[in-house]
Parts: sequence; structure tokens; C-alpha cells
Amino acid sequence: MKITRFLPIVVLVLGMSACNNPAGQLVGASIDGPMKDVAPLGMKFIRQGAFLMGANEQSTVFAQSDNNIKVSVNAFWMDETEITNSEYRQFVYWVRDSIARSLLIDQQYDEYGRYNDTTEKYVINWSKPIPWVDRFNANAPQDVSMLDSLFYDNGLGGLNITKLRYNYSWSNIGAAIDRNKRFDVARGVYPEGTMIEVDTFYIDANGLIKRKTVKRTLREPKDLLTNAIICIYPDTMVWARDFDYSYNDPLLHGYFSMPSYSEYPVVGVTWEQAHAFCHWRTQLLRTEGKQLILPYRLPSEAEWEFAARGGLKAAMYPWGSKSTRDKKGCFMANFKPYRGSYHNDTGSTTMAVGGFEPNDFGLYDMAGNVAEWTSSSYSSMSNTYIHDMNPDFQYMAKENDPAAMKRKVIKGGSWKDMSYYLQCGVRTYEYQYESRSYIGFRCVRSAMGKQYNK
Repeated sequence: MKITRFLPIVVLVLGMSACNNPAGQLVGASIDGPMKDVAPLGMKFIRQGAFLMGANEQSTVFAQSDNNIKVSVNAFWMDETEITNSEYRQFVYWVRDSIARSLLIDQQYDEYGRYNDTTEKYVINWSKPIPWVDRFNANAPQDVSMLDSLFYDNGLGGLNITKLRYNYSWSNIGAAIDRNKRFDVARGVYPEGTMIEVDTFYIDANGLIKRKTVKRTLREPKDLLTNAIICIYPDTMVWARDFDYSYNDPLLHGYFSMPSYSEYPVVGVTWEQAHAFCHWRTQLLRTEGKQLILPYRLPSEAEWEFAARGGLKAAMYPWGSKSTRDKKGCFMANFKPYRGSYHNDTGSTTMAVGGFEPNDFGLYDMAGNVAEWTSSSYSSMSNTYIHDMNPDFQYMAKENDPAAMKRKVIKGGSWKDMSYYLQCGVRTYEYQYESRSYIGFRCVRSAMGKQYNK
């Protein structure tokens, strides 16, 4: 009786629903998630715009003016400061803890997660504490000696930083857009006999990371992937190696590990490590934050320069003037003001981020403190052939490529540079596998949706 009584109501509801969704009509398919891009924590919105890209002054290297071009860039988000030691340390700890839990899973400690044979990936239980110290605790596994491999001297010494390896993959977009390798979307195949060269990383018999370029048949999109293994701990030796006959041992031993330097920009990080950090940061938000987002990445040279200018046309420095001092005579950034006198701007080497006023986009330290990696490959003539819409000369160098193809553009100047390199339009380079005590980075993320097209 009760079922019969409520049946007309159910039919009425279904009828109303059908009226709101006409049968047989094109109504679109919805996707779960927010309609608007959520503002990322610690990032500033950089509106779309156009600017004159290139140096304002004559180059000190080639004694000739750079080729300035008018370009446009789409809207994006950018970190308001360089990535700090504290933020990068979160990456290091995540890698350390994931490896430790994976070792415990391998020894059948199921409370730490499981290994998925289908995906060949670990499904980790992050809520279970790792028994780092008290190995005789009644609640800890009876035998956790497998964690000793993460430390020197069979677990008695400090953390073995060579074991902190991040595994990830990226797609070789350059090969994917090659006209001779174009994917036939109608038939779902690549041209027969198409070959592709990609890099592959592997661990040799001695436990060392090896990288080589292999040539294989391109059959499906996953063949475009490069699977990378990257040691992610910063190179603290840069403080001694970058400067001959200079005593920087306190920074060597404490810059990354001491709490006093937590809010200082991370240095000693290669371009390859910064690239890995961006991938990790993306996956962290997608898995833990449950957000559908575009990936974090390094900024292109054009994006970095546009952001540094702060919306000011022909701005020589991020603060807009042609001088490195304000009206009171105080320096506007952390750089090398005079020969042999680094501290006149209040910083001898690096300083805590955000020590000077931000530019009009709200970005700190776009000049000085540390120079910054970009995603762009370096070529002295790139401004002659890049596109005027979202320009970017990018090349993912392979292991067998010459060193000249492994140069990446760095921008902004650093604490050890003279004022010329602080200019928004000035560019220089470093090799992607090199780490320096004066190079850091910050991330960007493309903005999504029509709300930013204004």
C-alpha cells in the first residue's frame, strides 16, 4: 500500500526532471570540480598582456643591442617569492618518507600500504607513522632494519642523501608535434615505421643512476614518455665550489638544514631538480588536495620577464625606475653594489625572501637575491624566431645532445651580480645539470577559464 501511495510522486519528479533536460538535445556533459580556478596558496595572479621583450640597454657582453620584440602572454599564477628552503624541504621529506614506507611494504608490513602489480606503483598509507628511532616500541614492527639503507654506516650515521630519488615521467612534446611523426587521430595510429629518440633512466648493478638515449618505434602516445630518476637533495657543496679561496663553510653545513635559513631561497638545485619539484608539487595537489588543475611548471622566459616588469611599460627594473636606489638612497634589491662590498644593500649573500618591496604584481625579489631558472632553452638568437604569442624556445635535451643544447635561460641576477643583470630584460644561462649558490627558482601555473581573459 505504501509503495502504491508514493508512486505518483515519483513519476511527477521524473517528469519535472525530463522537462529541465530535453531528451535528444545537445545539452553538454558536466565535469566534477569548481567552475573557477582556485587561487593557489602563495601565488599571485599575473593578468594577460603584451610587452616589449628584451634588454633595455646595450649588452655588456656583445656590445650590441638585443633584438627587442613585441609579444603577448596569457594569464598565469606565479609564486610571490622564490621557493624557500622550508618549501623544498617538504619535497625532500616527502621523498624520504615515501621510500621508507615502500621499504616497509616490501617486507609485508601491510599497515603502511600495498604494491599494485597492475600499475607497478605503491599505494601508501600516509597516516601510519614511520618508526624512525624507537625501533623497540611495542607498536612498531619487530624488525625495521630495512630502513638502515636510508642512512650511512648501516643506520648509525646521517641520512644518505644519494638514496633520495624521485621517479616520474614527462611527455616529449617536441617529438609529438613533429610533422613527420603526427598522430592520425582518425585511425588512432602513428605513421608506420616511425622512430623516436627518448631518454631512459635506470639503476645499474652498483646502485647508481644511469641515463641513456634510446631509439624505439613510436606506436602509441605512451612511447613519447621519458621515465626519469632524479636525486633531489640540494648540492650544499656549491658554497665552497663556486668561490675559490673563500671561507663559506658555515653556509655549506647549515644553509639548507638549519632552521635559521628556512625562509631563505633554496640554492644548489639544478634545472632538472627544479623540473622534478614542479611535477611533485602538481601531483601533491591532485592527490591530497583532490583538485583538477593544470600542472605547476617553471616559467618561460617571456612569462618571467612580463611578471618582473609588473605591468610597467619599458621598466628597466621591477620597481620601475632606472636607478637601483629609492628616493632615500636605499638600495632596492640584494646584489653587489660595489666591488668587494656586498653588504651595502643589507645582505652579504642571500637574504630571507621578501626583504624588499614587491613590484606592482605583488612579486618579491624579481631582481637580486638569487637568479632564477626558466623553462626556456638558451639561444643568443631566439628572439629572431620565437612566436609573438606566448613565446618560448624550449628543448628537452637528451643525454647524447651536445652541452650547448643543455643551456637554460636564467633571469633576475643574484646577490653576487652587478646591477646590469638585475634588469628585467637581461638574460644569461646555465647548464641544466649544474647547481649554483646563486640560482634558485619559482613556479608558475597557467590560469584557467574565461574569468581571466580580461
